[in-house]
Amino acid sequence: MQEDGKVVDGSLLGEANGVEPGTGRQKESGKWQRPRFTRKALMRCCLVKWIIASTGPKEQEGSDSDLELSAVRHQPEGLEQLQAQTKFTKKELQSLYRGFKNECPSGLVDEETFKTIYCQFFPQGDATTYAHFLFNAFDLDRIGSIRFEDFVIGLSVLLRGTVTEKLNWAFNLYDINKDGYITKEEMLLIMKSIYDMMGRYTYPSVRDEAPSEHVEKFFQKMDRNRDGVVTIEEFIETCQKDENIMNSMQLFENVI
Repeated sequence: MQEDGKVVDGSLLGEANGVEPGTGRQKESGKWQRPRFTRKALMRCCLVKWIIASTGPKEQEGSDSDLELSAVRHQPEGLEQLQAQTKFTKKELQSLYRGFKNECPSGLVDEETFKTIYCQFFPQGDATTYAHFLFNAFDLDRIGSIRFEDFVIGLSVLLRGTVTEKLNWAFNLYDINKDGYITKEEMLLIMKSIYDMMGRYTYPSVRDEAPSEHVEKFFQKMDRNRDGVVTIEEFIETCQKDENIMNSMQLFENVI
């Protein structure tokens, strides 16, 4: 979907603005240069690109009344129910399901698949740890695999949810042990995993101590009662009031 020649935020087929897996950058002379990545470009929605790329151009459109289902181990909920639970259209859900089914014939995606996706899109760094944390944020049932329903509901929040919905999802990502609180150690682990994924060739360049400095600054602002943990209320209130924290923590679509 485009508007005045620009991609509208939340579009499934929006520009990646990053470097495709395995590609470099060329000058007009044709001489190869080591690619430089902006932080915004690095954090575009890889999961949607992965799914859309997996949808074959010759695939036929699914039924107007329901999702196209095949003999898979896990079959998703009906199209109408998913449409009611997300902000995706019927055609978008059909497209997402075809891509999901192509990549995951069993109807479930595992953690190794997540790691493969992010290693492809971020070859300049180590994306395995971040992919692990992101997978756990999607795996709400803690079963070691993600159903299509959980996948698209999460994507819907991240791409088209309200600010509060996105912040709730981000809190779940940072709350690694899922005890309802974020510790400084948990926040540092997530931050380090993001910087590791970004790699050395980001612009502006990142210093080794940057993750710790960011966490120290953020945690002091968020932990309002100085009890050593951040609650969901503290997290949301601080982020909504502090634009710098909101931007630095990449809490919107950039998180995926």
